[in-house]
Amino acid sequence: MATKRSQLSRRSLLIDAAPVIAGGLAAAGITSQARGKLTNSARNAASPEDRKMWSGEYWAKKGEVSLYIYRKRLGAPLPGEALPVLFLVHGSSVSSRPSFDLSVPGHGEYSLMNKFASYGFDVWTMDCEGYGRSTKTQANSDIASGVEDLKAASEVVARETGQQRFHFFGESSGGLRAGAFAMARPERVQRLVLVSFTWTGQGSPTLAKRAESLDFYRTHNRRPRDRDMIRSIFTRDKSGTSDPAVAEALADAELPFGDSIPTGTYLDMTANLPVVDPLKLRVPVLIARGEYDGIATEEDLLNFFRKLPNPDRQFVMIPGATHAVGMGTNRQLLWHATRAFLDMPLRLDLSTK
Repeated sequence: MATKRSQLSRRSLLIDAAPVIAGGLAAAGITSQARGKLTNSARNAASPEDRKMWSGEYWAKKGEVSLYIYRKRLGAPLPGEALPVLFLVHGSSVSSRPSFDLSVPGHGEYSLMNKFASYGFDVWTMDCEGYGRSTKTQANSDIASGVEDLKAASEVVARETGQQRFHFFGESSGGLRAGAFAMARPERVQRLVLVSFTWTGQGSPTLAKRAESLDFYRTHNRRPRDRDMIRSIFTRDKSGTSDPAVAEALADAELPFGDSIPTGTYLDMTANLPVVDPLKLRVPVLIARGEYDGIATEEDLLNFFRKLPNPDRQFVMIPGATHAVGMGTNRQLLWHATRAFLDMPLRLDLSTK
């Protein structure tokens, strides 16, 4: 750090000098034995070198389809470690790393992976079938396909981390994928964060406009995606809620993967909603919506929220944000709400001795 220790405020010391890998232990449900191993690892990591960002690449197989998986954390994995695992699920138009590990030099931090790795999480993400580095097939990569992708990826994460349950963070149609996965594999999900999520699509002007192309989605498994389309992600709800440099950086990172992407999630979101049943989500859930979101309406999400059976649930409105809340000017508010939810202490009345 450039600032000398003697100049640091007490708050900075608490944030920067504390063993960040302890973040989220209670929320991850880590046992006391695992906590002991983690503490020993943290004590041994005395050198600043040990706290450098580490990344790894993996592959999962879904039949003949190869799924690209990417991982970031502070320091290389050590035997016996048990960091809380956070799995990020991308949306309809952009693959995993541009969505969650974007670099915008000179414009601040936009990598959700970097941010949550710095908080002490073991952060993973994946390109769904037909996106990014994963196999491009003739399929349309709908929500049901995304659930199968997550099933395959979760086996890799479990094998590499030794943990059986993880936190999931799904953005836009990634929230639909994550929510449907939580219904199918509840034993794999610790806490679930649904950002810019859509339940029935009730009152959505963007989905109403998108439905005009329903015949195309039904007859084509891929749709065109160019720089202007990526720019529109940041302008269609409300201009001025994001830095224009972000759209250009996102396009630069994503367009090398091609000028088309699957239509499956667009088809599901315009013709097949709802695909997630709130009554079947037994895990703790955080729903986060941008104030100006043109897809996820407040009424629709509150109706969904009220039906969630687990009392460990939160609804957060992110002011000054759009559907692209994770890359907006006020993205730090989403980071704060998500971290607080994932770090939620265990309920004492349900704890066992």
